[in-house]
Amino acid sequence: MSRRPGFSPLHALDTLLMSTSAIVANKLRSTLTLVGIVAGVASIIAVMTAISVVQGTMEREMSVLGAQTFQVQKWPAGGFRSQADRRKAMKRPPLTLENARAIREHVGTVDLVGSELWDFGFTASYKGVTTNPNLSICGGTPEYPENNTHYVGLGRNLSPIDVKAARKVAVIGYAIAKKLYPFTDPIGKEIRVDGRKYEVIGVFDEKKSAFGGNFDNYVLIPVSTFVQTYGLIQKDGFPRSVNITVRAKTPELIQDAIEETRQVLRRDRGVKPGQEDNFEFFNSQSLITQFNKMSMGVKLAAFVIGIIALVVAGIGIMNIMLVAVTERTREIGIRKALGAKPASILGQFLLEAVILCNIGGIVGVIAGFALGNLVAVFAHFDVHVPMEWAFIGILFCSAVGIGFGMLPAIRASRLNPIEALR
Repeated sequence: MSRRPGFSPLHALDTLLMSTSAIVANKLRSTLTLVGIVAGVASIIAVMTAISVVQGTMEREMSVLGAQTFQVQKWPAGGFRSQADRRKAMKRPPLTLENARAIREHVGTVDLVGSELWDFGFTASYKGVTTNPNLSICGGTPEYPENNTHYVGLGRNLSPIDVKAARKVAVIGYAIAKKLYPFTDPIGKEIRVDGRKYEVIGVFDEKKSAFGGNFDNYVLIPVSTFVQTYGLIQKDGFPRSVNITVRAKTPELIQDAIEETRQVLRRDRGVKPGQEDNFEFFNSQSLITQFNKMSMGVKLAAFVIGIIALVVAGIGIMNIMLVAVTERTREIGIRKALGAKPASILGQFLLEAVILCNIGGIVGVIAGFALGNLVAVFAHFDVHVPMEWAFIGILFCSAVGIGFGMLPAIRASRLNPIEALR
């Protein structure tokens, strides 16, 4: 009397080898099965990788304020969500140099309070060489380099005396110095900005932006000089609002500093109890959080599309595996006649489905990483490989293989050996 084989590591290995052999023996059918899986996984991984690439670069760019610095301004940092928000912001009174002074004098958890006024679309020139008309002018205070983590690499920074006396001095961006003074030291030289003469006292360190920002293409002049030159009313008739940069004494104190600053500004600007603030706070972390919220919709859409693709691929796998059961009926009958248990037949067909799905998953993950990092290649961002999404992709492939391979596997395991051999 023969003894039917039970479960053993050797038996499991045999099942794996038979499943793999069946996949290899039916190359066309296996390839067609893989296409849907590869497309589904690649679509998810590609989008998640691309977002991770952009997100990593955005986080680096948004960290311009540093870990213990925040900014107060009239306008919301992330733009307007609706026309109603825009109208509400336009009705707010502008932030002033006096507001900055109130923070400096009454908030004990901060050590640096800077003021900035900006205007855009200017040219600079020196001895007949002129920049493109995309220069920014910042009227600032000596706190500017520290609060914006953009330091002076050559010469000196603005001094309190420069601001008090409204001197015609300027600290210029690296790109401006490179264009106007390629073979000479710019310190002490004259520069014309918007047709007005300034003495160059410093040059900022190079600070390239991956998004084409103007980190190296602006001029810093004393805020008092800016007010004297351009006034507190813009060309469009709207009053200028001061951007106030505030550095907490330590990173741990930043939330306390924000709250103290809020109370001082509400009192200084006459905001009554119960009324909402008529100014905005933001720091590097809040910008990063805001970007993550914006990208969440894209991630969710990609995930849903990928899941739909995997479900469609799973249905395809189920149909192909059902055809395979029909084609291999005689093989199943022979195995059962030789003593194979239904569980062994079920395990083989289920394993085939899972192996197929995971092969497609691996190919899809590799393709997704490659496609997602095309953003990094063409935009000169940092390459990023989100391995957690690779794990999620493979996990879903296994689930699809088990879920959609179960029906064909059950059907194969329940075949009557006599009917199958016939």
